Amino acid sequence: MQVPLLDIKREYAETKTAVDTAVHTVLDHAKFILGPEVKQLEEKIAEFTGAEHAVGVASGSDALVLALRACGVGTGDEVITTPFSFFASAGSITRLGARPVFIDIDPETYNMDPARLADQITVKTKAVMPIHLYGQTADMDPINEIAHAKGIKTVEDAAQALSAEYKSRKAGSLGDVACFSFFPSKNLGCAGDGGMITTYDPELADMLRILRVHGSKPKYYHKIAGYNSRLATLQAAILLAKFPHLDGWSKARAEHAMIYDKELAGVGDLQLPKWMPDCRHIYNQYTIATDKRDELIEVLKEKQIGHAIYYPVPLHLQECYANLGYNEGDFPVSEKATRRVVSIPVFPYLKESEQAFVIETIKAFFK
Repeated sequence: MQVPLLDIKREYAETKTAVDTAVHTVLDHAKFILGPEVKQLEEKIAEFTGAEHAVGVASGSDALVLALRACGVGTGDEVITTPFSFFASAGSITRLGARPVFIDIDPETYNMDPARLADQITVKTKAVMPIHLYGQTADMDPINEIAHAKGIKTVEDAAQALSAEYKSRKAGSLGDVACFSFFPSKNLGCAGDGGMITTYDPELADMLRILRVHGSKPKYYHKIAGYNSRLATLQAAILLAKFPHLDGWSKARAEHAMIYDKELAGVGDLQLPKWMPDCRHIYNQYTIATDKRDELIEVLKEKQIGHAIYYPVPLHLQECYANLGYNEGDFPVSEKATRRVVSIPVFPYLKESEQAFVIETIKAFFK
């Protein structure tokens, strides 16, 4: 049996009529740049997350850059984040001429450990960027408390966490500003790149809208140099067509996760995902960990079971960050995670027989 890590074609089969209609509607009205569907999606995301404002941009990576820039991050500033993440987290900081300052993660949630935050704040710290990894929010209350006491903005990297919840509040409404990705593999994905930024702050929202159109307001009048980073109308239309399915997709992922939790509990040395109390994990990935990770991967390959390592190299040990002066051993929890984690299929259209095969294969490996 061949089991994919993710099968977007199955998703399209269910949404095909709505998606095709949405695309042709845009082709007919031909308002391809910041057309009506962009505004409609922004309003829907703002309402859904509980934030006051939402601004569509070209990608999740651009969302991080624009959000940090709107918060005043620039050359010589520092932004605190974690080294166990996709490169865009730290890369967005570097693109602004600022310095990423890393702190280690919680060993069970893989998210920022708030207990490590205060010691890394300096006079150069302009923002803190917690990452809601794998679809579960960081522990935002203590992070906000520590940052805001120093007058520092919190920027949620919520790329993997649309519809995740923290103490009855949704990701996107937990910090000063939040960034989402609509990359096709996300829980709500478009047909290419796309991103969204949410905030309560009307001044930040206005700055974000200016930054995404080359820094102009009105058109052709530039007080600042901005970016070309607009969410395409076609992508917004596709996302609107898919949006009614989001809650059902998230529930299906959670149901698959609960089956894994039950069936894989106590198997070998497996560390299963931890669901924080009073939170909603949406399982953008279902990530297990084991000291025998590499051997297990060989078996998964042999059995044609989709899998991926998110992430194999911590950011502080990436070649491009050698100049930051970090060394192996500086962030032992993150480094250990990169050696142990592997994500297995959890997408909404995973068949019962496919999941059973994944479980059977993993159990057999540890016998």
